[in-house]
Amino acid sequence: MNKVFRGTVAALLAVASVAFVAGCAKKGAGNAASARKGATIAVFVPGVVSGSPVYEMLVAGTQKAVAEFPSAKVQVIEAGTNQAEWGDKLVSLVADGSYDLVITSNPAMPEIIAPVAERFPAVRFIAFDAWYQGNPRITTFRYNQREQAYVSGFMAALVASGTMEHSLGTKKIGLIAGQEYPAMNDIILPGFLEGARAVDAGFEADFRVVGNWYDATKGAELAKSMHAAGASVIMPIAGGANQGVIAAAKDELFYVAWFDDNGYAKAPGLVISSSVMAQERLAYEKTKAWLDGSLAQGVPSTVGIADGYVDFVANDPLWVEAVPEPLRVRMLDLLGRLKSGDLKLPVE
Repeated sequence: MNKVFRGTVAALLAVASVAFVAGCAKKGAGNAASARKGATIAVFVPGVVSGSPVYEMLVAGTQKAVAEFPSAKVQVIEAGTNQAEWGDKLVSLVADGSYDLVITSNPAMPEIIAPVAERFPAVRFIAFDAWYQGNPRITTFRYNQREQAYVSGFMAALVASGTMEHSLGTKKIGLIAGQEYPAMNDIILPGFLEGARAVDAGFEADFRVVGNWYDATKGAELAKSMHAAGASVIMPIAGGANQGVIAAAKDELFYVAWFDDNGYAKAPGLVISSSVMAQERLAYEKTKAWLDGSLAQGVPSTVGIADGYVDFVANDPLWVEAVPEPLRVRMLDLLGRLKSGDLKLPVE
């Protein structure tokens, strides 16, 4: 977090704290049990909901849980795609003490939440797709994205080096990220390449960055350049820029490995894998657990394939139609080994 951003957040925290003290007194924040009977929850979306499967699932799961508690309320706040503004908007959200719990999802959010949680101790935070430890007011759940990236890389390498119509037969696959962040650099990219090299040790990954989470034009340009350089399978993890990669795939006829939800229908015949995370289920279960008082707060958790929160969509007819049976058999064998625990890919 840069010095300018930290200074801005600090200033806002100082101004907001007076209003928050009054809000805390009004809500009786010291009594957690009574607060939850009429709890007010904010879903803080670091982006926009529409067109973003991760955030659509986040909102749906949270709303489903809150609906089971008639006196609880939930409001969705979209913070937009400019990450530099997320901290300011989070401070503004919690400053008047209107919310008991803030739920969000993004690997970058814990660093933004931490100073806010320290200054406003009555508010609790749950962040999905994130990891943070050491603060009892911040509870995080991360998906085993090593597993998720591994199965994506494995399938991508099977297709890239195979005999499918648009396969180039090269030992190169591509990954386009919206931005660089620790989970991308330390887990997803290495896991993607690790999975590819389980097919053939000679595989390399072409990694490029859009620089934001919305520029579909740049996403398309990067994808076309990657394809020209020999990558016949590209995995986009770039928010709205993903749509540019899909458009480029249709124009240039290369294959796409989709991440986070079922993407086969986005380009039938060209999307050859969909590794998914059960964000809606996890958001529902953990929101409900917080509301009924059973959530272990402040404890970070990792969830993955063995417990059903990460998976590969292998039952979609579009995948069966697009990918030859020998490749599907190898993929299903890998999934079986991960689900049984015969192959373990822990996140360090």
